[in-house]
Amino acid sequence: MAICEIISVGTEILLGDIVNTDAQFLSVELAKMGISVLHQTTVGDNPDRLRKVLEIAVGRSDIIIASGGLGPTPDDLTKEICCDFFDKECVLHQESLDRMVNYFSSKALEMSENNKKQAMLPFDGVIFPNDNGTAPGCAIEKDGKHILMLPGPPRELKPMFLNYAVPYLKQFSDKVIISHNIRTFGIGESVMAQKVEDLLNSHNPSVAPYAKEGEALLRVTAMADNEDEANRLAKPMIDEIVSRLNEFIYGIDELNIESAVVKKLKEKGLTLVTAESCTGGLIGKRITDVSGSSAVFGCGIISYSNEIKEKILGVNKDDLKTHGAVSEPVARQMALGALKLSGADIAVSVTGIAGPESDGTDKPVGLSYIALAAKDGTVAVKKLLTGKNGPGCRDYNRLVNASNALNLVRLYLDANLE
Repeated sequence: MAICEIISVGTEILLGDIVNTDAQFLSVELAKMGISVLHQTTVGDNPDRLRKVLEIAVGRSDIIIASGGLGPTPDDLTKEICCDFFDKECVLHQESLDRMVNYFSSKALEMSENNKKQAMLPFDGVIFPNDNGTAPGCAIEKDGKHILMLPGPPRELKPMFLNYAVPYLKQFSDKVIISHNIRTFGIGESVMAQKVEDLLNSHNPSVAPYAKEGEALLRVTAMADNEDEANRLAKPMIDEIVSRLNEFIYGIDELNIESAVVKKLKEKGLTLVTAESCTGGLIGKRITDVSGSSAVFGCGIISYSNEIKEKILGVNKDDLKTHGAVSEPVARQMALGALKLSGADIAVSVTGIAGPESDGTDKPVGLSYIALAAKDGTVAVKKLLTGKNGPGCRDYNRLVNASNALNLVRLYLDANLE
């Protein structure tokens, strides 16, 4: 099996100015092809350091994929260093130059003289056209070692890799690897892993647990000669996991919980309204991040102050005074008020203390109440205490509150609401 290494070139990555999403994308896609990525390296725009990184990479890997450093400026030297390292002469590639001229012309822009540098490519290399920018990519080979060079901007790298680099790389893999993510909510990673402990020792397919803020997932991975066979291997394992974790699973290969909720609302022909206090519109924001959500989401109400809770949502003034804004009665009335105001089928509300300071009472940071009300008369309230306070707690508490609100809607839609 071919061993691959990813080299990300760019001082801006080392400085933290940009997040290196290229390496993540490449690792995922290479794994699908059965190509093992054993090393990832990030190096700045420095010729000597890049040469040293290449020396190490060629000594331990069969395939090196370098991203970034293909631009027109003097510090963009990835191609020059890689070609010099492999003793490859760069010559003008007329087709790439013509594409570049057309690219600038189509945008009514003048092409700078230094852009021609990007059309200087290895004379015996495999050229990867850039359909979304100016810098073409390429692949070169020497003594059985291969270097692929790709542009750094993700909008250029991703399509170039999928359309041109993947066909080149298929010569190195005779297997297909597929992965399916079983996404759960409402169960911690350790408890989830305990429920499927015996399955974690499986090899093909393999099962691995992962955690993210407020969620946990199991990744089922199978290797076979083709995709259909790999999926056939994975299916019995997925079915077994679903049978054990059913009520906690919100989707298989679902992007996130909001996309799962929007999909379920569409399937049932129902609409949703939100009434948010401490989350400040985050639930509505996440719902409207999903394409097509306008079919199920008409409005959201940010009732941050007690005055708005009372005047817009009809929350009882005495309850606000007696129980406080962060309380079960207020959360319930917020959901019922939003349901009445909007005419939606389902309403979900959140009121809580995101932090880092409390609300002047003895209630702790991280306390919240989430309520759901529906036209069929269903009303449910969930008390949540995250236990998260101090630096960074505000963003965390808001995120977890929004996720729990979406999960409450998901449970109602799945008829699993207790």
